[in-house]
Amino acid sequence: MTHAATSPTSPAAAATVRARLPVVVLGILALLAALWGALLRLGWSLPPVIAGLPSMHGPLMIAGFLGTLISMERAVALRVRWAYTAPLLSAFGALILMSGVSPVAGALLIALGSLGMMAIFFAIVRRQPALFTFTMALGAVTWFIGNVIWITGLPIFRLVQWWAAFLILTIVGERLELSRLMRLSRAVETLYLLAVAVFTFGLVVDSVEGIFFPAAGSAIGIQIIGVGMIALALWLLRYDIARRTVRQTGLTRFIAGCLLFGYVWLGIGGVLRVLSPYVSVGNMYDAMLHSIFLGFVMSMIFGHAPIILPAVLGRPMPYHRSFYAHLVLLHLSLALRIVSDLAGGSAAFSVWQWAGVFNVVAVLLFLFATGRSILSASFAPSTIQT
Repeated sequence: MTHAATSPTSPAAAATVRARLPVVVLGILALLAALWGALLRLGWSLPPVIAGLPSMHGPLMIAGFLGTLISMERAVALRVRWAYTAPLLSAFGALILMSGVSPVAGALLIALGSLGMMAIFFAIVRRQPALFTFTMALGAVTWFIGNVIWITGLPIFRLVQWWAAFLILTIVGERLELSRLMRLSRAVETLYLLAVAVFTFGLVVDSVEGIFFPAAGSAIGIQIIGVGMIALALWLLRYDIARRTVRQTGLTRFIAGCLLFGYVWLGIGGVLRVLSPYVSVGNMYDAMLHSIFLGFVMSMIFGHAPIILPAVLGRPMPYHRSFYAHLVLLHLSLALRIVSDLAGGSAAFSVWQWAGVFNVVAVLLFLFATGRSILSASFAPSTIQT
């Protein structure tokens, strides 16, 4: 399959693309701030730059960066002006978080942005009611719920599963859309529905546990979430079109590799939740979170960027074999991080710190490779194989 990525051909189209750039830039700044906060959380002696930045690492990465760019992608796809309100609110919320002026105001703007994302998916579902659009709409709802919980001031471990659900369901829905090319049977779609149902049920149980046991880590809810994640990972590994496209060459194989690696990490994240449901701090908690947000989500970003960014920025993004550098570094450094998390001890702590540094380097390499590819491309129409 090919997607034609062409530069704007009219002044109006060019102006539209230019209007998106500040929002995209704010999203990337949120990512850079989140990476700096990650290094501080790893224990490296660096200037904080912004007060409270380590505690903002997760919100900036998930809500500021990913929330902004995903809502921008959906707004571009919907092609109506009001839809851009969602990424604008999320981006300005991230800016306020980065300024350190008012975390509450930043969280409120991001919550309003997620409400805008729900409105976008309501419009999308009305236009195209299908299993994959319902799945992504459910993801938007989970992001909004997580943001509402965030505003209430509850600990991050009480809402992080909702944020993870936003990303997991959005990505799974997008993959289901492409898997329609394989003409999935009714039985296969039923298996998919069961996996999503188990995963979503776990979120509800986890929240109920949080209401009655607010000071303790969850148990049953987290385990059900883990089972749902394992089920989704197995479904994707078995039925996603990436199983076929990985046998091809060039960008097609690179994207498929990103996806398949990500699905493995989704399954690992589920296993960790089943085995250690009570943790809300410490090494196992670190492993649980980063297996999803780095191993699964970031791998999906690496793979989908050559498709999504040309549509958002109006510029082609030619494929380079060097893209494998950030992909391989991410997964090797993350594997080392998870192993050191599980090992524990002072020696493992040093390995964990350096593994975290290389996690950051992998993301920075991705930004560099992406920027270089886009800037090196001309404004002439270009066809990108996906």
